[in-house]
Formats: sequence, structure tokens, C-alpha cells
Amino acid sequence: MTINNMKSGNLSETAEFLLLGLSEDSELQPLLFCLFLSMYLVTVLGNLLIMLAIISDAHLHTPMYFFLSNLSFIDICFTMTTIPKMLVNIQTQSKSISYMGCLTQICFVLTFAGLENGILVMMACDRFVAICHPLRYNVIMNSKFCGLLVLLSFFISILDALVHTLKALQLSFCTDLNIPHFFCELTHILKLACSDTLINNILVYLVTSLLGVVPLSGISFSYTQIVSSILKIPSAGGKYKAFSICGSHLIVVTLFYGTGFGVYLSSEATRSSRKSAIVSVMYTVVTPMMNPFIYSLRNKDVMEALRKLITRISSFH
Repeated sequence: MTINNMKSGNLSETAEFLLLGLSEDSELQPLLFCLFLSMYLVTVLGNLLIMLAIISDAHLHTPMYFFLSNLSFIDICFTMTTIPKMLVNIQTQSKSISYMGCLTQICFVLTFAGLENGILVMMACDRFVAICHPLRYNVIMNSKFCGLLVLLSFFISILDALVHTLKALQLSFCTDLNIPHFFCELTHILKLACSDTLINNILVYLVTSLLGVVPLSGISFSYTQIVSSILKIPSAGGKYKAFSICGSHLIVVTLFYGTGFGVYLSSEATRSSRKSAIVSVMYTVVTPMMNPFIYSLRNKDVMEALRKLITRISSFH
């Protein structure tokens, strides 16, 4: 199908892209369907349980768990943006996604990736204040300030997503509309464009640097200070407790940023579209699925809240 001079005011209603998925092998499709459906259900259920446990337990109404509940909500939304379309395509043996559907998916993916980025920074900030400035913690990390941080992150993420999406609307596309991916990702769309994408690519690298490198630098600085403070704690038990609280966050940060930068900045990922798609699975599917396990299994308070919640749910039946 050909799309010539595709502008925001001159769109063909039948225009569509083809999502090739992770593999074009027909024998692998049922396996991929079962695998991704399972991961989707685990992600939604796991993060939903974390949210309900935090909301239902008054002991967890603190800044750290407020940010964690927001992270769980974002992970659910992030996963819902990509996996359902992939499952529908596999089930119906169709690879198509409409032009506007593709751009909408890009917008949501960028929004929720940006929000996850912001929440991870806030969680690092929270741990920094709690360990390095414990006496001022309740004053600094008050509920109003935490709410403003989440709203600020939401505003920045929406703005970032809209800038990229509106610039993508101005591109024109030729005959090759095959996307070697299971969802519409901005970098793949730019590769398919026939028109000049210089401004789009500059925006991608500029914004990725600002919203990736700067927050990651902030997290690195926070943990440098945290480690320095923890090493000054005299008791071994105190050191272990402090490290265990921060350990879960560090694991999630490593997963999210490691795979995210692998997609957008790695030259190896840029050369191989299929490798890029596989790497994307890590930060769009695996990380949201792992977050509930990472934070619950390593946290006695969350585990206790989950036990109470499950007991309460069981008593209704």
C-alpha cells in the first residue's frame, strides 16, 4: 500500500502499517500468544494487588509506597498500550494497525515510559531524603510535595509525547510500511519515512538525553550520597536494612534504564530492527511484570499487607 505526502490534513482512511511482530514463523505464533498473554495477566494482576494492598493498609500510606502505587498503575497502563494489540493480531492472524492507531500507540508509549522514568527518580529522591536527612523527612516529603512531583512528571511526559507525535504527523511514507516490531515505536516509524526526518531524530536524541541522562545522573548522585550515609551506620543490621530498602529500586532502575538506552542509543540496536524489538520487550513487558515481585518479595511490609488483603478477599467467598 502506498502513502504519498501523508500530512496531518491529507490522510487516507485506509492507510495502515503492518506490525511484523517478534517472529514471522507461523508455528511460533501460538507459543508467543500464550507467553505474552501469561505475562500480561501476571503484570496486571501483580501490579493491581500491589496497588490494592497499599491503599487498604494505613501503615503503607507513606511517600515511598505512594510512589510505588503510582509505579504499579503506570506499569499496568504501559502494558495495556502494547500487548493487547499484539495478542489481537496473533489471534486474528492480522498484522495491520491503522495510521492514527499507530501514532496513538506511540503517544501512549512515550507518555507512560516518561512517567515511569519520573516515578523512578522520585523514588530515588525519597530514599535519599529518608536516609541522608531523616530528621527532615516528614517536612520535605509531605503529601502536597509528592503529589506535585507526580503531576509535574505527568505534564512533562505528556508534553514530550505530544511533541514527538505531532512532528511524526508531518512525515510522508512510501511503499514500505512494514514495522519489524510488535508495537509502533517512534524510531521504527522514522526509519520508514520518505520525507526528511532530521528534526525528528534531533528531537529523539535531545529529549532522550534530557529525560534519560539527567534523571539517571540524579539517581546516581542520590545513591552515591545514600551509600556514603549507610556506610556510616555503626550496626550491621542497620546497614542491611538500609541496603535492602534501596536494593529493589536499584534492580528496577537497572532493568528500565539499561534496556531503554539499549533501544534508543545503542548503535547495535539501531542496525538490527529485530534485536531492537527483543530489547524493547524487556522495558515494555518484562520490567512491568517483574516490579511487583521485586518490591513485594523483598519488602516485609508489602508482603504483610498482601496477606491481609488476600485474607480479606477470601473471607468474602
